[in-house]
Amino acid sequence: MATVLAVSGSPSPTSRTTGLLRHVGARLAEHGHRVVPLDVRELPAEPLLRADTRHPELARALDLVTGADALVIGTPVYKAAYSGLLKALLDVLPQYALAGKTVLPLATGGSTAHVLAVDYALRPVLSAMGAAHVTQGWFVLDRHISLREDGSATVERETDVLLQPVVDAFAAALARQTGPAPAEPALAVRP
Repeated sequence: MATVLAVSGSPSPTSRTTGLLRHVGARLAEHGHRVVPLDVRELPAEPLLRADTRHPELARALDLVTGADALVIGTPVYKAAYSGLLKALLDVLPQYALAGKTVLPLATGGSTAHVLAVDYALRPVLSAMGAAHVTQGWFVLDRHISLREDGSATVERETDVLLQPVVDAFAAALARQTGPAPAEPALAVRP
């Protein structure tokens, strides 16, 4: 079982990106992984923008990144790139904060014109931060995600059918990364 940090880079309190991350997190939990949410918008703005890593909430966020085996990073796409809020968090992290980690990049947006943002904007940054493996990312159109009152999301069936193999491949990469639990050594019994 891996600990997966689900990072939402959406500034919106009613975020389809965050809803998508919760949806993906539920699927990962079905695979036996522990999923921990981190909504960047809930971090205090001033310490985040000043990169004040001594601030308790920011220090806690950095500890979550450090302690995670893997990350799912979700962002809305604005002007063909990931959100400025996500960038603020990534800028605060140490250069190789993702070393040894598997990362699944996800993006949401209003138009298929931004579909390449996952591979041309987000993936290079994640790789530069030392991610051991950046799995195939996925872009979901906003209109294919419906939010419920409790903040959870429903992903349109046709979209979910395409998303599931991406999440399952990420889960398989985690299984390879963490490997099976070590067997307990057998006790030698002398006759």
